[in-house]
Amino acid sequence: MDLFRSMAISGSALTAERLRLDVIANNLANASTTRTAQGGPYRRQQVVFTPRGEETQWMFPGMEAAPKFRGQGVRVAGITADASAFKRVYEPGHSDADASGYVSYPNVNTVTEMVDMMAATRAYEANVAAISAAKAMATAALDIGRA
Repeated sequence: MDLFRSMAISGSALTAERLRLDVIANNLANASTTRTAQGGPYRRQQVVFTPRGEETQWMFPGMEAAPKFRGQGVRVAGITADASAFKRVYEPGHSDADASGYVSYPNVNTVTEMVDMMAATRAYEANVAAISAAKAMATAALDIGRA
């Protein structure tokens, strides 16, 4: 049924956008972290999305057998580190300053992160609206069948 397929597509996007929001929140939380367990400042992370290409099985409550959908939705391919340069600030008294007195700060730009957060939030809201519309259509179809 195409109605379930559209809900499955939007559901995969909800999961992906939630992870994207988590990564953005992590970036913002570490915007001033100059020392990590790996050494050096925190490096900004980005989520990479790809289309869902393999055959996927989705189970819905009350279904005997789950339908299989091919090439539907989105999945997270991975989380990558941003390779851009760190910000260097002259702070000779800082505990993480190098021999020349410069401290390397994370490559996190709070403005960029906030824009990404707004885009992820809007995408999440759009997919919630799509699921709500599909649910309303299913309810209307059931009401027609009862009449």
